[in-house]
Amino acid sequence: MNFYEKTINQSSIYKGTIIDLEVHDVELPDGKTSKRELVYHNGAVAVCALTPEQKVILVEQFRKPAEKPLLEIPAGKLEKGEARELAAKRELEEETGYIAEDLEVITEMYGSPGFSNEKITIYLAKDLKEGQMQLDDDEFLEVSYYSLSEIESMIRNHEFEDAKTIIALQHLLLNYNDYK
Repeated sequence: MNFYEKTINQSSIYKGTIIDLEVHDVELPDGKTSKRELVYHNGAVAVCALTPEQKVILVEQFRKPAEKPLLEIPAGKLEKGEARELAAKRELEEETGYIAEDLEVITEMYGSPGFSNEKITIYLAKDLKEGQMQLDDDEFLEVSYYSLSEIESMIRNHEFEDAKTIIALQHLLLNYNDYK
């Protein structure tokens, strides 16, 4: 079956520094029409980082849409034209003070493909070296370190609410023996 939705008309609602919002009139596969509200985002990267002591690095920061702090793997948005791997290395050092020489792609994912084109590339970082934390002026977070057994317990107790973090940590737990 052809699931393609042809855009008949589109209008820009908002152009921001992080997202753009458009409304599209689309023709559905059955010939009927509908509206789609679309959020365009330049993309993001996230890093599941494992210290030489086999501790997972997490950051806690307030997330306005959730109206509470969330515990997450380090992550951030891509700058225009920035390579994903370089962005991941930059975000890891800025948020945690650690430098990753090598990154391995865990997965690429759309967080909410029903309305947003934001694609997040999740990396695994090992063999970390110390660098220097450099938070953005509007960024406030706390870095913490967890053993794999603590991470496993936290997942079982539903302590994580961020999808990219859950995916990355479950991947790490399932494949840890391959990363030793």
